[in-house]
Amino acid sequence: MGLRDDEKLIRVALDAATAAPAGDVPVGAVVFAADGTELARAANSREATGDPTAHAEILALRAAARVHGDGWRLEGATLAVTLEPCTMCAGAAVLARVERIVFGAWEPKTGAAGSLWDVVRDRRLTHRPQVRGGVLENECATVLEEFFHGRRDPRPGL
Repeated sequence: MGLRDDEKLIRVALDAATAAPAGDVPVGAVVFAADGTELARAANSREATGDPTAHAEILALRAAARVHGDGWRLEGATLAVTLEPCTMCAGAAVLARVERIVFGAWEPKTGAAGSLWDVVRDRRLTHRPQVRGGVLENECATVLEEFFHGRRDPRPGL
């Protein structure tokens, strides 16, 4: 797939991010089948559900596995997400056997697809998805910056 195709996927993930409940970080994830059909989409809902695993990627992978013909194996699928996956989400994508991970903004604090760690390309794994990061990076980062801007205390030292 080309960059323009991946930009379309990230735009769908950006749309999914708008469904994040109030108080949840607006990250969106969408799983597409090999033919481009959308299998599932989700937004973070960790705060709303009180579930530490309710990251957008995990929720989308679970939903896609329920509708995909090969059970939990999402071979040939692409996971598009607005933020670089953390170790949990990167590991889940590897275990689900997704073919590709496409993401928007890099996450230098917790990213596990090339920033802080590179879980998905570890040569010791039996499955390593292709990865393209930084797709529509500025648009994805802006959504996150706007979310966090309203939550920071403007007083120095607080």
